[in-house]
Amino acid sequence: MNFLARTKSDPSNDGVGPLQRILIVDDEPRMRSSLRQLLAGEGRDILECGTGEDAITALKSQDTALVLLDIHLPGISGLDLMEWIASFTASTRVIMVSADANIDSAIRAMRGGAVEFVRKPYDLEEMQLKVENALHRSRLERINALMSARLECSERMHRFLVENSPDLIYTLDANGCFMFINGRVESLLGYSRDELIGCKYTRIVYEEDISIAHWAFTERRRDNRAMTNVEIRLKDKNSLHHFKPRLIVATVSAMGVYDEDSGSNEPLAKRFLGTYGVARDISERKKAEETISFQALHDHLTHLPNRSLFKDRLEHSLSQAKRNGGLVGVLFIDLDRFKLVNDTYGHAEGDDLLKNVAQRLRNCVRAGDTLAHQSGDEFTVLLPDLYGPEDASIIAGKILDILQAPFQVQGQEFRITASIGIALYPQDGNSADVLLKNADIAMYEVKSSGKNSYLCFTDKMNVCHHERISLENELRQAIKCSEFELYYQPQISIRGDSIVGLEALVRWQHPTHGLLGPSSFIDMAEASGLVCSITDWVLAEACGQMALWRERGLGNLRMSVNVSPMEFERGDFVERIKSNLARFHLPAHCLDLEITENLLLNDDSSIIDKMRQLHNLGVRISIDDFGTRYSSLNYLRKFPISSIKIDQSFVRELVEGVRVSPILHAILGIARGFELHLVAEGVETPFQMKTLSELGCDEMQGYLFSKPIPGVAVEEMLMNSLSKLKPQRHVGGAEISSISY
Repeated sequence: MNFLARTKSDPSNDGVGPLQRILIVDDEPRMRSSLRQLLAGEGRDILECGTGEDAITALKSQDTALVLLDIHLPGISGLDLMEWIASFTASTRVIMVSADANIDSAIRAMRGGAVEFVRKPYDLEEMQLKVENALHRSRLERINALMSARLECSERMHRFLVENSPDLIYTLDANGCFMFINGRVESLLGYSRDELIGCKYTRIVYEEDISIAHWAFTERRRDNRAMTNVEIRLKDKNSLHHFKPRLIVATVSAMGVYDEDSGSNEPLAKRFLGTYGVARDISERKKAEETISFQALHDHLTHLPNRSLFKDRLEHSLSQAKRNGGLVGVLFIDLDRFKLVNDTYGHAEGDDLLKNVAQRLRNCVRAGDTLAHQSGDEFTVLLPDLYGPEDASIIAGKILDILQAPFQVQGQEFRITASIGIALYPQDGNSADVLLKNADIAMYEVKSSGKNSYLCFTDKMNVCHHERISLENELRQAIKCSEFELYYQPQISIRGDSIVGLEALVRWQHPTHGLLGPSSFIDMAEASGLVCSITDWVLAEACGQMALWRERGLGNLRMSVNVSPMEFERGDFVERIKSNLARFHLPAHCLDLEITENLLLNDDSSIIDKMRQLHNLGVRISIDDFGTRYSSLNYLRKFPISSIKIDQSFVRELVEGVRVSPILHAILGIARGFELHLVAEGVETPFQMKTLSELGCDEMQGYLFSKPIPGVAVEEMLMNSLSKLKPQRHVGGAEISSISY
């Protein structure tokens, strides 16, 4: 078998293939060679063979566009080979080239499938033309076959995509009735296709959205002006009989469908057939968006509007009031004693109380008002369209009244009150920020005046508020510049007639206001987060002073330091205590940390752990003002307490001729029962000293012995030796000892 191939690329073959193969089958080599030379050209691959058997082998192995076939071949004849070609490959064309002059041969060849019959000798140009025509028809047939295959594949794919689409795909006729709808309608809306075919689109549209749906479902445009992503609510068939049907939110995109074969070239003259559209279910996305929007603008605990939404509504109300000359009120509500719930029962109970308070407050406001939860235990109320300033006071009074009924907290009754500040537009401010600030200022004025009331803002309050802010800034500066001093009040052992301890009391040497006691700035320091810096200074100063006195041989004294409950919330508190003891080489037992009962109400494992760490070090822990707040025998058992201090309010009740308070007897009994050290503070008269001593309290402090005095005076007192204390004055016929300063 002899093959000769010549392969070249042809850019004009329309993507059917890089080459068109021509097979020349003739038993005469010279004939094959002349045909090959004649037909050679771009994009053609010419093969040749001399027998029918070789031709079959070639045709089986390669795709061939055209065969030039001689009738008379050795072995298999040309006519038999042509029949084989017709049955083997329908895409291969045959031109019969023969010297046979018999007309029957030509007829048989044409009936067998040959596209042309060329007699030898042939005209060269005629042969070239016939081959070109045959190759062209072959190319067209291939292109057509390929396009048909692609269309069939595309149709199957389109049908698959439509039927398996997560979207609702439909066509409507010119009257808006369903002609086609995919299977998604069954899972999305509960309708079968047969139920909707022939029905109008309004059957599945929520009534209030029909006017919007009209433009989407009957869309006639099909260019870039066609309607896309129009949100429409669709009805679920399965919930039509429910009181509140389930709604599906969908975005509808549609375009008009026209008869392209109407016979007119004008777009407007083409007949409108209907609408093709897609509806995409976005219900879950809408729910997520609504949830996110709600969470962004509402408090997650009470579900009330938050600070941002409240401010937006307030600004809107102010804009309306400025246009129509209206009156707008703002209430700033702060719950009194709310921290007690968190400290006593925990934050979970505190959250429940906040939700119950929010529910009651809702019942106090009008439909057009806005109740918001600012943060913590703070609420605000927007009162638009007030008739007069007294309307805001009336609502504030209703809020105080409705809070009088007790709440249930862990099965027990708990009464909570509120401090309410009121600011009004336009007299108290022209902007949302100013009104909120002034209502807040008025609320703090109520707090400082006894709580459980309401006040309207006045300019005088603003002056006091600015003074407070100024004082806070000055306090920050005082910490930087160490403008503090420590005063010490001696603690006296009556039986030992000696000083056994000192309580360190901080003073602020203010540049303009003079010496300020802790009651003037400690609360502010706690509120502003500055108290920890002040504690660091007090600890370092007290420990340093104690170390100096110990070096000078001035006795084995205790140093008592008051500590804010906020300190125990810090993770580094124990390390800061240990650091000061190590820095000044002090034994731990000489340091006494005084805490309030409030701290013990917070049954937090981390606080208990810090107290035990300090106790294990040897640091003493005392409860200051014992008996004045929320005394519990349980925390005396649970917490490592070293001593308790009898509050001066009980000591003050010790007056000649008046029976000793049973509370005082109880405190003394508790101290003995728990083997706690006992110190009485605020002792001012010999009778108080004598009575406490007889009741079993040996250690005391108070003005009877000494006021708080600077460290220099304490050192002088210690240097003069406490054993030489002499009677200084007589009160009621009783001789007492007094330490002068």
